[in-house]
Parts: sequence; structure tokens; C-alpha cells
Amino acid sequence: MYKDFYGLSVKPFSKTPDPHFFYQSKAHREALARMEYAVEERELMVLTGDIGAGKTTLSRTLVDCLDSAHKAVLIINPCLSPNQFLTVIANGIGIKEPNPFKPALLQQIYDHLFNLYKEGLCPVIIIDEAQLIPSKAAFEELRLLTNFQLDDINLLCLILIGQPELKKRLAKKSYQAFRQRIGVQYHLTPLSADETEEYLNFRLKTAGRKDRLFTKEAVMEVFRITKGVPRLINSLASYALLEGYGSDTDLIDKEIILHTARGLGEWVVN
Repeated sequence: MYKDFYGLSVKPFSKTPDPHFFYQSKAHREALARMEYAVEERELMVLTGDIGAGKTTLSRTLVDCLDSAHKAVLIINPCLSPNQFLTVIANGIGIKEPNPFKPALLQQIYDHLFNLYKEGLCPVIIIDEAQLIPSKAAFEELRLLTNFQLDDINLLCLILIGQPELKKRLAKKSYQAFRQRIGVQYHLTPLSADETEEYLNFRLKTAGRKDRLFTKEAVMEVFRITKGVPRLINSLASYALLEGYGSDTDLIDKEIILHTARGLGEWVVN
């Protein structure tokens, strides 16, 4: 609707985690570097961050960065029993008929991981929304997967991504054994005021916009309202473009941002 009006080839503030729109803030760049290190060293990593911080986009960006020596297994719904987890992982790494009995399934997974290793392949298992894993027993099965190793190398990389509740959960004494296996961890923080401006400009440029669209005052208002959370920035900016288009406005100023925020309700104003 507003794309031609603002010189855009695609929507710049879509809610989908498109790696093409991955903005490398200082925190996001550090998070990606640690994820890449975890893959290289075949480590267990835990990445946490608030809702809307950009964790899922990071995971998709990592998958896009993997070369042919790595096989990504992305689990986006971790509400699984321990056996279901093992079956999903078995399917993901290429086992066509996972054994229904746990001891045999574990042996199946190990044998297949060893064969992948001989072929020069390393599975990278990424579990999104890991705070939703329902039981400690499921975490125990994931921990035991890190036992699948040779004398000097792990046979897989495991990355858990979740909200801050995941970090709090793993801090409990009962998860000590799992914590001791974590080789890399990072907590993703929101954007700063300057990064919010860069983020808006980056996404607009990626979408085809050549000139500035948000005034300086509008950017500061976006940051004040969203507190630098990328998902909230996307929502507010997207609706602001509709507002500006509807009022035939060439630039998005502070008043449009305020009017848009009031229309969206308290969830974004506060």
C-alpha cells in the first residue's frame, strides 16, 4: 500500500525473522559471533533475551551462515517429552525410521552421528523458545546428547535459545549438571538510542529507500516508546508508515509516531 509512495521495494518492518534484514548492533554482532564459535567448537550454547529482542532472527541468520559441512536442525516447538525430543532430533539428522525404544534409539542416534562425522558433517541442533521445554527430564536427555563424542571432539553442536526464564531455570541447583556442560552463553540486550536510528535506516535502505524517512525527533520518540526492542520498533514503524501514507506525508515526524502509538494502545505507549 505505502511501498511505492515511500520508494520501497518490500515492506521494511515485517514481523518475519528475515536474515536479509538482520541489523548487527553491538549485542547482536557479539551474539552471532558466539553462536558461530559454538558451532565451530561443537559446544552447548545458551542464548537468552527478552521477548522481541531478535533471538529468532539470529537463529535464522546463523543457519544461513552455515556451510556444507554443517547440517542445521531447527526445533521451534520444544513442548516435547524426552522421547519425543530424541525422535525429532533423530529425524532431523536424517534417521528415517527412529526406533521407538529409548536405548535402541540412543544407539541409533550415536551411530548416525558417527557416520556423519566420518562424512565430514556436524549437526547443529537449534532449539528456539527453549524456556517452554516442559520437564527437567527433557533437559537431561539433551545433556546426555553432549556425551556423544570422540576422544577429542563432540559429534554435534546444541544451541538453546529462550527468554530470561530459561536463564533463571538453569540457575537452579537441580540443573547443575546441565549448566556444567554449557560452553558458551550470552544474554541479548535491546538497542541503544543511536542503534535504534541505525536500525530504522538500515531496514529502510535494505527495502529500497534511498533518503531519510524518519526525522530525528521521530526516531527518539520511537526509542522512548519501544525502549529499543526490535519487534516493538517494527510494529510501531510499520503502522507509522501507514499513518504517514494515509495523511500524504513525505516524512515521518514525532507527531505521527505519537498518534500511531496512541492508536496502538497502552501495550506500546507504556
